[in-house]
Amino acid sequence: MSAAVGSPFPAVAVEQHRRRGRAAAVQVRSSAMAAAAPILDDLRLRCATPLPLLRHVADAMAADMRAGLASDGAGELKMIPSYVYSLPTGNETGLFYALDLGGTNFRVLRVQLGGKDKRVVDSESEQVSIPKEIMHGTTEELFDFIAARLSSFVAKEGGNFRLQRGRQREIGFTFSFPVKQTSIDSGILIKWTKGFAVAGTAGKDVVACLNAAMERQGLEMRVSALVNDTVGTLAGAHYWDEDVMVAVILGTGTNACYIERNHFIPKLRHLGPVTGNTIINTEWGAFSDGLPLTEFDRDMDADSINPGEQIFEKTISGMYLGEIVRRVLAKMALESDLFGHSFADKLAEPFVLRQVLHVSASDIQIIFFLSTFWCWSKLNHKHYLRTPHLCAMQQDSSNDLGEVQLILRDVIGVDRSSLAERRVIVDVSDCIVKRGGRLAGAGIAGILQKMESDSSGLVLGRRTAVAMDGGLYENYPQYRTYMTEAMVELLGPKDSENIVVEHTKDGSGIGAALLAAANSKYAAHQPST
Repeated sequence: MSAAVGSPFPAVAVEQHRRRGRAAAVQVRSSAMAAAAPILDDLRLRCATPLPLLRHVADAMAADMRAGLASDGAGELKMIPSYVYSLPTGNETGLFYALDLGGTNFRVLRVQLGGKDKRVVDSESEQVSIPKEIMHGTTEELFDFIAARLSSFVAKEGGNFRLQRGRQREIGFTFSFPVKQTSIDSGILIKWTKGFAVAGTAGKDVVACLNAAMERQGLEMRVSALVNDTVGTLAGAHYWDEDVMVAVILGTGTNACYIERNHFIPKLRHLGPVTGNTIINTEWGAFSDGLPLTEFDRDMDADSINPGEQIFEKTISGMYLGEIVRRVLAKMALESDLFGHSFADKLAEPFVLRQVLHVSASDIQIIFFLSTFWCWSKLNHKHYLRTPHLCAMQQDSSNDLGEVQLILRDVIGVDRSSLAERRVIVDVSDCIVKRGGRLAGAGIAGILQKMESDSSGLVLGRRTAVAMDGGLYENYPQYRTYMTEAMVELLGPKDSENIVVEHTKDGSGIGAALLAAANSKYAAHQPST
């Protein structure tokens, strides 16, 4: 009510009332900040990643790698042999295809290779959405659907794409579901994930299923390489840079693979003397030894679809960072009245981990990291504080943290916030992101150190490249900085100068096509990795 003519309250009394109200609000805010401070201090302490802790993580990662290479189930890391004994060299020529099946969409791609001089002459791809009834249908229905769309894509072949006379088309199959691989071109499905419930596929060779479906379609094509997306990323990067020895995906989820000497894989010795190298898929998301976890991590893990599993992934990947921050802020709001009485209610609803884990990796990638990373209209599900929001807030360099204020208003629904409160949000985000980035760096350093100890200076003593893919790495500068800082601390300034981290955007698709070429039945010579 204004103190205009006719008001029953004198103007001075109204102004005094307003001042008392503002003073009371400031006092309440100050009290809330004081109550939130111990939670932030404890979070910093428990998320700290000093050098001794990073050394333990790197050493434990290397030890677990050795255990997994010795025998299945001996460690947390599965250390799955890819049976990729031939990496692309650049000499490959001809037309090759790739199929990338990892969720509710699949992608088909073709590439024309021109050898050392021309490399990739041309490439093109299409993405296809899989209907829900197919995802819940039978094995034949799924693979017939894929083969039919692949056949339609092949029918459009023309222009720069030419199949050499007398050859059958060959395809690299990127299959991002749990499989027990038995050779470069065969793998038994363990179980469906990501919302698929296809009857009768578990226990079958998925390559045989696809080959049979292509035959039913009358499509003259065979699978010559079965890979997962991380292996495809390494192959694609190695094609352009032969110093690439490791590939890491840091996006919605995470994984790493590397080139291993067959001599150091005891669990393959039953195959007889094997020389050369192969790519090992570490499945490092399952690692957990020595990780600095908080009550918020444990609660989130308990609420997930796979409690007690994938702890490293839940600590470092984009799927979970925003949810951990939300849980910290929810506790602050509950115990300190941060942002007022309504804030705790607005942050009470968890990010729907049980549902989102059933969504395809490609779909989540669109939600989280659709090329317009800052497009909040795509991300603005009320009260869901997600990793892109953390990134935008951490990059807010304005004096009043105006971007943070906008995100609080538009995403969480907090209309008013003080500068001190906005700083708390940034500090909490930094704690979680810094921990994630530095642990990722420790994991990479662990892989490199394991390779170095087995090679007598042939890894860290020369230029060695690490290929990186994934929206989290690509779009989060602070995360990248924390990761590389940890690698330098662990490897030392001299050795770290030889390590080159290269961003390889969307390399898994073309990598699968390149592996199809490198492992082609028409290859006159299969060069060793």
